Amino acid sequence: MTITDPILSLDGVCAGYGGGDVLQGVSFEVNRGGITCIVGPNGAGKSTLLAAVTGLIKPRVGSIKFNGETISGLSPRAVLSKGVVLVPQNHSLFPDMTVRENVELGAYTIKDRQVVKDRRDKIEEMFPVVRSKAKDKAGSLSGGQQRLVEFARCLMLDPSLVILDEPSMGLDPKTLHVVFQTMRAMNADGRSILLVEQNAKAGLKASSHGVVLENGRVRLLGTGREVLEHPEIATLYLGGSVEAAGGVR
Repeated sequence: MTITDPILSLDGVCAGYGGGDVLQGVSFEVNRGGITCIVGPNGAGKSTLLAAVTGLIKPRVGSIKFNGETISGLSPRAVLSKGVVLVPQNHSLFPDMTVRENVELGAYTIKDRQVVKDRRDKIEEMFPVVRSKAKDKAGSLSGGQQRLVEFARCLMLDPSLVILDEPSMGLDPKTLHVVFQTMRAMNADGRSILLVEQNAKAGLKASSHGVVLENGRVRLLGTGREVLEHPEIATLYLGGSVEAAGGVR
């Protein structure tokens, strides 16, 4: 499958920790303006892939490009400054700080206070919980509310690419629906989304494109629907192995 306007491109990326490669020649593209969902069993390399994209580890081989510019090997702060923001899997709010204080921390690199205020005002329109709970301690919020505040905080830097690591983790079905609705709203507001999701069905249904990782390699590529409906994906999640020569193109 050819993607004509990638915002993020990985080409032959091999990366890992210590002496071994977890990622073994990973290549795919994230479409500008779309939602790309990465799924795969535990140990497939999803977390390592995010670490490589965000600068936490340096690929041993291969390249990662954002807007056509090589970012592999840059520091996490440098990648952030390019417009790539990660919302981590584990809740990352400061529980003893207010919701508003947590959101404003997302703009810690911005010196112009008017810019910070203008962005916060816009974000409060998109995220009613940020406005209604502005003076509440972040630790008093439910898990779903905290996730939405984390989404809001990441937008304070006005990123082009938002990376969401397991946003559905620990959420009940109703809250998961709200979180995915919000993800679509961020996308409609002009953000490209790269989503890593253990809930393959929910993630792929919400996405324009899908990538399946297995044993550090890309096994399936296609639209979200194509990957979700591919007959071999069930085999993958039942512990089998997707045919390396198969895949959706």
